[in-house]
Amino acid sequence: MTEPTTDYVQSLARGLAVIRAFDAAHPRQTLSDVAKATDLTRATARRFLLTLTELGYVRSDGSLFSLTPKVLELGYSYLSSLTLPDVARPHLEALAKRVNESTSVSILDGTDVVYVARVPVSRIMTVSITIGTRFPAYATSMGRVLLAGLSGDDLDAYLADADLRPLTVRTISSKDVLRKEISRVRAAGFCVVDSELEQGLRSLAAPIRDHDGTVVAAVNISTQSSRYTATEVRKNLLPALLATADAIHVDLTRL
Repeated sequence: MTEPTTDYVQSLARGLAVIRAFDAAHPRQTLSDVAKATDLTRATARRFLLTLTELGYVRSDGSLFSLTPKVLELGYSYLSSLTLPDVARPHLEALAKRVNESTSVSILDGTDVVYVARVPVSRIMTVSITIGTRFPAYATSMGRVLLAGLSGDDLDAYLADADLRPLTVRTISSKDVLRKEISRVRAAGFCVVDSELEQGLRSLAAPIRDHDGTVVAAVNISTQSSRYTATEVRKNLLPALLATADAIHVDLTRL
């Protein structure tokens, strides 16, 4: 084993070891379990767990500890800079060619969605969308899909922080109504938003999941409301969108 250099930060290494102690086989652990898995004393493991809890990366019910979805933030930089866009782009290109509409992938960052990949077919919005463009999650199809992938506690935290300003006359701006809509999206596995972000814009989104089934991103098709009725969106665009989301998921699990 290579000896650590003088620049080696042992506390950081130990903190990361505590995070890595949780996996699919051990999603919830006691303090003793974590100490044993990381070869740390109970006192040291406790300090790291309490620090990670304070930072929002770990939750505890008093006896058992588990990771929170915030841990995904540690991987978002990598996903958004390399893996996810690289994996998604050929699928977006194929989808755009198939339906002749603009396609995108975004991730959730705070209360916004951030575009990490896009294949435009035509200019359908008054603002230009590029990689890094941000929109409020509550008013977008991708945002609602991503919010539907949050835990109850994290969704509560989002709703507490979000400023649900009406962007059009159709924008959902009630937190109670939005919560119900997110529940419907979670049950359906997709979301359609009509003229809530911008008048005349209709978008359809589906979740992209990682190998654990966690929602890490969303893929969408955007079109003008005049091109498709709500029924036609589900009939003509939804099957292709869901197939694309599944294909991206499969490729992500192969990495």
